[in-house]
Amino acid sequence: MRIGIIGLGRIGAFHAGNLAALDAVDELVVTDVISGVAERVAATLDAVVVADSIHQLLRSGVDGVVISASTATHLPLLRAAVSAGVPAFCEKPIAEDPYAAGDLIEQVASSGVPVQIGFPRRFDPAFRSAKSAFDAGELGWLTTVRSTTLDPSPPPAAYIAGSGGIFRDCAIHDLDAVRWATGREVVEVYAVGSNRGGAFFAESDDVDTASALLTFDDGTLGVISNTRYNGQGYDVRLELHGSQGSMAAGLDEGLPLRSADPSVSFPAGPAHTFFMDRFATAFRNELATFVEVAAGRQQSPCTVTDGLEASWIAEACTRSWREHRPVRLDEVRPTQPA
Repeated sequence: MRIGIIGLGRIGAFHAGNLAALDAVDELVVTDVISGVAERVAATLDAVVVADSIHQLLRSGVDGVVISASTATHLPLLRAAVSAGVPAFCEKPIAEDPYAAGDLIEQVASSGVPVQIGFPRRFDPAFRSAKSAFDAGELGWLTTVRSTTLDPSPPPAAYIAGSGGIFRDCAIHDLDAVRWATGREVVEVYAVGSNRGGAFFAESDDVDTASALLTFDDGTLGVISNTRYNGQGYDVRLELHGSQGSMAAGLDEGLPLRSADPSVSFPAGPAHTFFMDRFATAFRNELATFVEVAAGRQQSPCTVTDGLEASWIAEACTRSWREHRPVRLDEVRPTQPA
C-alpha cells in the first residue's frame, strides 16, 4: 500500500517512522508546507516519495492519507481527502471550531470514504484491557471513571497561544477515553482551572491546571485531571471504579508517583517523561489499524462522530470554566451526532 502523510512536524515524522515499519506499507508519499521538512524526513527512511503539494499527494494514487499538520488545517485537509476519495487518518481535534464541522458527518457518510480520528489511548494495551474487563461485566456498574493527563513541563508559549486551550488540546484525550471506555455519553460538565506557572497561559486566555467533573447519561460520574507542571514525570491513567471491582491503566513501573509508605517500593521507575515513549505501542497499533481501515478490511474504530463528540465536551468544559457554572452538552452541541 501507498500511504500519504501531510505534515512532517514532531508527530508527523514519528508517524512516518511507524508507518514505514509496517509490512503492509510499501511506500510513503509525504509533503509539508515548510520547505525542506519533507525532504529531511524522507532522507531518514526507505521508499519515501516527496510530493510538491497537498493536491499532488492526494492525486498520486495513495491508498490512504495521514493528516498530521497544524490544528487549523485539519478540517480543510480532511474535507479535501474525503472529496478526493482517499481514506483519511486525522489527528485530533477535527477542527479548531467544531461548529465549522457541522456538516462533516454527513459529508463523510455520503462519500463512503473511511475516516479514523487520532486518539491513541484507545489502542494502548492497558486501556483496552480495562475497557474489556468492564464490557465483560467484571466490574459491575460504574460509579466513577477517572482520567488523568499530567505533563511534566509545558509546551512553548507559541504552541499554547494556538492550542485552543487546555480542554481542547490536552483534556480532549481524557474526554474521548472516558466516553470510549464507558460506552456512555456525557450530559453535563463542571470545570475549573488555575494558573500558578508561566504568565503566557493567562496571556493566551488559558490555564495550566484544570479539572472537570462529568455526569454521564446513566449517572456514572467522571473526573478529569490535567496539568502542564507535573515535575515527577508524564502521568496518564484511566481508572474504572465499579460496584463489583476496580481497574486502572497506567499503574506500571514508569508511573511518576511516589508512595508515602516507606515499605512500598512500587513503582521502580524510571518514570515516564514523554507521550511518545509512554504510548509507543499505542501509536503503532493505531496506525496499523488505519492501514486495515484504508484497505477496507476493518471499520473505523474512531469515527468523525467520535472525534466531534470529544470536541463538544471540550467546548462545554471551556464554557463551564469561563462562566463558573455547570454546562449541559445540549447547550453547546447544535444537534445530536448522527
